[in-house]
Amino acid sequence: MSSGVHIAFYRFVRIDDVAAFCDRLRELTDGLLGTVLVAEEGVNGMLAAPQGQIDAFISAAAEDETLGRAFDGITYKRTAYDRIPFSRMMVKAKKEIVPLGIDGLDMPARVDDVAATDVPPSEWRDLIQRDDVVVLDNRNSFEFEVGRFRGAVDPRVVNFRDFREYVEQHAPQWRDEGKQVAMYCTGGIRCEKASPWMQDLGLKVHQLQGGILNYFKEIPDADADFEGECFVFDNRVTLDTKLQDVGRDRGEIDG
Repeated sequence: MSSGVHIAFYRFVRIDDVAAFCDRLRELTDGLLGTVLVAEEGVNGMLAAPQGQIDAFISAAAEDETLGRAFDGITYKRTAYDRIPFSRMMVKAKKEIVPLGIDGLDMPARVDDVAATDVPPSEWRDLIQRDDVVVLDNRNSFEFEVGRFRGAVDPRVVNFRDFREYVEQHAPQWRDEGKQVAMYCTGGIRCEKASPWMQDLGLKVHQLQGGILNYFKEIPDADADFEGECFVFDNRVTLDTKLQDVGRDRGEIDG
């Protein structure tokens, strides 16, 4: 057991030289643990270390000549840990920082469209209780089974790419019925990637700002709306609505 700080972050921003970006990121994350994905569309990562090391990385990345455009002003979601979340440090170049499989979806150019769909945690509770709103869980089905917002729909998908098929099948009915879509995911990135594409389908889309973890952070009685725990993709496995490590073993989760 070793206490420290876990940070999760992402940003859709154009990165012209992915290889150089990765090389510099490997230098600045030396001594940290976690995974960072880099693509032409942006950066997506999770890091863990004692607080001093995390703070040093945040400052250095924001001021760095190579990384600063992506990291200066980026939003970090912080949680404390007692169980070390990761066993190694990896920086990977990818085609997408989160795969949706939609050709021609230029996320850096659609950032303003995405921002328009954000719903702060303080307004989420009222939104998801409306009769004209479909509450859509934008995660894998096993994550839904671990915990979900009350009344949410499980698209029953195995991976994020399958989400596309579910939405395409149901979009005509939602439009005909005048339904709006309120969707959520763990930290927000899957919703951000899907939002502009769903807008292009003619849907009125809302997304929970910062995802489930931000809702837990901002809403003291989050358990009034959320059943179960939130699956996280690290050694802590799940967090409760107080952002506490429940102490599960990964073998307990059928994913």
